[in-house]
Amino acid sequence: MKLLSKLTIVISLVMITSSVFAETPEEKGLRIAKEADARDAGFKDSTADMLMILKNRAGQTSTRKIRAKVLEGVGDGDKSLSLFDEPADVKGTAMLTFSHGLKPDDQWMYLPALSRVKRISSKSKSGPFMGSEFAFEDLGSQEVEKYTYKYLRDEPCGNGWTCYVIERTPAYKYSGYSKQIGWLDTKEYRPVKIEFYDRKNEKLKTLTNSGFKEYLGRYWRPSVMTMQNHQTGKSTILKWSNYKFQTGLNASDFNKNALARQF
Repeated sequence: MKLLSKLTIVISLVMITSSVFAETPEEKGLRIAKEADARDAGFKDSTADMLMILKNRAGQTSTRKIRAKVLEGVGDGDKSLSLFDEPADVKGTAMLTFSHGLKPDDQWMYLPALSRVKRISSKSKSGPFMGSEFAFEDLGSQEVEKYTYKYLRDEPCGNGWTCYVIERTPAYKYSGYSKQIGWLDTKEYRPVKIEFYDRKNEKLKTLTNSGFKEYLGRYWRPSVMTMQNHQTGKSTILKWSNYKFQTGLNASDFNKNALARQF
């Protein structure tokens, strides 16, 4: 290799390294968010079973069995569908979400007791979903453009992992959160934990993801998601099983006018 070529390579590496170190916290936070999003792209669709466990302040629990379906969006956010099978008082309830970027997500709920589909307004997205500690706005895919970002630090986060800690602020209207702080492991960009702060900037709840499993040699999903509300003492646990990918779902499977026919 000629000396000039070697010098060119060295100079290029120095410039690339310098540009990385010259990143602002906002630029680094956005880069991490984009990488996490890219790591999860291309799964096409998925189905899974979910056990939702609601726990009140006294520790009493109630459970719900749900089937979940997701269709990956192309040029837009994902479509997701939750179908409630048990217990009897919620059986037949269905929740459909069309996620978007800064445009408000479209959400509809089918209520079997009323035999009608109810649209969830943007101003109601911060409300609780089916009595759980998850809000309606937590249900959609977390598109990168929904937030602004800021890198805070690296720190150990269990399992021998090191995590990026980034702050993200909702850029869409009517969010119930002033900010969220997320922990993503530096190897696979798995979302280990997210802290949610209310509109008064006080810590509201914490989502902890655990039991990650890899599918199709690339896509990581947690087996357990625990949302703890620090202000009410209530919590919701989601236990996931029977994940399947690329099952052949298409847009017709996510039709708001056919929610009642999903059962």
